[in-house]
Amino acid sequence: MTHQFHPTTLREYDIRGIIGETLGEADAYAIGRGFGTRVARAGGSRVAVGYDGRLSSPVLEAALVRGLNESGVHVLRIGMGPTPMLYYAEAVLDVDGGIQITGSHNPANYNGFKMVLQHGPFFGADIQALGTMAAAGDWVDGSAGSETVDIMDRYVARLVENFDGTGWRIGWDAGNGAAGPIVEKLIQRLPGEHYTLFTNVDGNFPNHHPDPTEEKNLADLRALVAEKKLDFGLAFDGDGDRIGAVDGEGRIIWGDQLLAIFAEPVLAAEPGATIIADVKASQALFDRIAELGGKPLMWKTGHSLIKAKMKETGSPLAGEMSGHIFFKHQYYGFDDALYAAVRLIRAASEIGKSVTALRGAMPAMVNTPELRFQVDESRKFAVIDEVLARLAATGAKVDATDGARVTTADGWWLLRASNTQDVLVARAEARDQAGLDRLLAQIDEQLALSGLKRGAQAGH
Repeated sequence: MTHQFHPTTLREYDIRGIIGETLGEADAYAIGRGFGTRVARAGGSRVAVGYDGRLSSPVLEAALVRGLNESGVHVLRIGMGPTPMLYYAEAVLDVDGGIQITGSHNPANYNGFKMVLQHGPFFGADIQALGTMAAAGDWVDGSAGSETVDIMDRYVARLVENFDGTGWRIGWDAGNGAAGPIVEKLIQRLPGEHYTLFTNVDGNFPNHHPDPTEEKNLADLRALVAEKKLDFGLAFDGDGDRIGAVDGEGRIIWGDQLLAIFAEPVLAAEPGATIIADVKASQALFDRIAELGGKPLMWKTGHSLIKAKMKETGSPLAGEMSGHIFFKHQYYGFDDALYAAVRLIRAASEIGKSVTALRGAMPAMVNTPELRFQVDESRKFAVIDEVLARLAATGAKVDATDGARVTTADGWWLLRASNTQDVLVARAEARDQAGLDRLLAQIDEQLALSGLKRGAQAGH
């Protein structure tokens, strides 16, 4: 028996597709067979499986479990919950890996799979190998069963372990995603006053799309914070591994700004530690880490790549502009937006300033959001190579960790190829609008030299 995956579904960090078009039950079964074979060949026999609140998730879960079972792997089914709950299960249960069925922050008709093998990220070549194995029918045969494990209360208890924060007045927007039930349980265990939005799980996402990196999706949370005069607000993506936040004045606190807040107590506990952020992060963050006595490290975008770098450097804290925050300090090193929310409460309490004051003290930078525009898949990496070659010839100050990040007297600009979509990503940051305009002109010039221009914004 063999299986062919749709060419667009096997991504760099996970597997993702459109239900009924590029992804379905047969794919879920084949993923179970392939992943189960990897586990079995490494001497393992048990895998944890969870799923998010999408309408298609239960059907995919059943097919995935069947595939794992027919490869001789016993499944611990933890049921519906956020991706970090599956990561937690994989960390604390006696299992050899874990799979979460989730479409993350994609539209309602998408779904996908995030995987962990033997406590390490499963990405890149690992994911491509599942396709090769399926095409060849290179699967072991076996038979095993499954059991249901209720881990939600244990997970919530772990989120508040070591909690030493004071009470704040907080708004929480779960966006009808899988984090909702956890939020409801979590606020019962936290001091302060709590107001929630959209904590009922609904795979149609009737109120707004659960992607807190898009400003329009924070409108309801901002309104709640303003109406109730709250200290700050927290928002989550569809599977609870990315956090968004607004302060008491409704100002957005982006991923790199949250990291600047988290860095202070972490570096007080681990002086001189390495703190990692992706290439899209503000220079103000790297400067702040250095000011606090830490070692700032700029690294490639992508949760799997960041996790691998954390392991290599022993970093206690890392994060991305996209709201993935990774705590190894007092935690497991995976991206967990619910844990990050708890740590924000703790950080403000420990520093002794409100979240609004912490946000207000940050240097005022003028920057673009993440600019994403469509480019042919076959051209996206080639364009970056062309840009780097031209920049090298001019003697520009370039960091090529992940694309081209160019520092000038005005600030910096970035152009990189997305690993997961046929898009180029750009970002720029300066001290004033005139400087930002000059940086954007440099981006446009480089694109024009490669026969492109910044077009309509592409979605995630």
